[in-house]
Amino acid sequence: MSKQWSSIILSKLKCHIDAADKPVSYTLNSNEAPIQLNSLLGLDLRICFSKNIYCVKCARKISKTFSDGYCYPCFKNSPETAPCIIRPEVCQAHLGLGRDPEWEETHHNQPHIVYFSFTSHEKVGVTRSTQVPTRWIDQGASFALIIAKIPYRHLAGRMEIELKKYMSDRTQWQGMLRAKPTSCLLNEKYKELTPLLPPDLHSYLTPNESVLSLHYPLIKPLPEKIKSVNLSKLDTLSGILIGIKGQYLLFDNGQVFNVRKHSGYDVSLQIN
Repeated sequence: MSKQWSSIILSKLKCHIDAADKPVSYTLNSNEAPIQLNSLLGLDLRICFSKNIYCVKCARKISKTFSDGYCYPCFKNSPETAPCIIRPEVCQAHLGLGRDPEWEETHHNQPHIVYFSFTSHEKVGVTRSTQVPTRWIDQGASFALIIAKIPYRHLAGRMEIELKKYMSDRTQWQGMLRAKPTSCLLNEKYKELTPLLPPDLHSYLTPNESVLSLHYPLIKPLPEKIKSVNLSKLDTLSGILIGIKGQYLLFDNGQVFNVRKHSGYDVSLQIN
């Protein structure tokens, strides 16, 4: 089997779950039909960088990206890269403010959830309600639990800030890729930490949610040593594709490739 796709502008992997006990299905957008990545597992995959990069917002050619695919002007001005993306507690959408109030109204002055998940460890996070379970899959979570439903982003950020006193909001990528948890303590974390929240936040808690278990396609274990590949330093990446987790393609030679981090890169793909 041999096939080639030319001039693909990389973007975040799309994902969906066919059934609760099945691995996540991944697709990559191309200028032809979407590429079904799960079907490429076990095949020799080559990714070649053309040396061209295009801003994911304005599409102009650039020499480097900021925040997963933006040129510097778009990074500084676009609502998709505003500080409240990383720090929900500073969001002003509920006040009718922000870099683009109309965008903020559509995306941030909307129902959000606060959640616990297990990626490389237990963590807390915030996402828009419509991003469940996509957000957890993008982070490579093995388990996830909704702990609160909040009417808008700023308030969800306030709850996250309180919980970050006791739990991290970060993921260690190598630990996430290697994680093989067989049990889940997220319900116990809920019972332990939510009573510590300020009383005015208690009404948003959701004590009866179920833990979601997520499974990822992996046909053989990762090598002992793994290395994240940067196409700006290594023009060509090749190896047997053995798995996909989060936004990473995993290869038999220990190389791992963060697709989302390379958004805007113009590449060709070939399988043998």
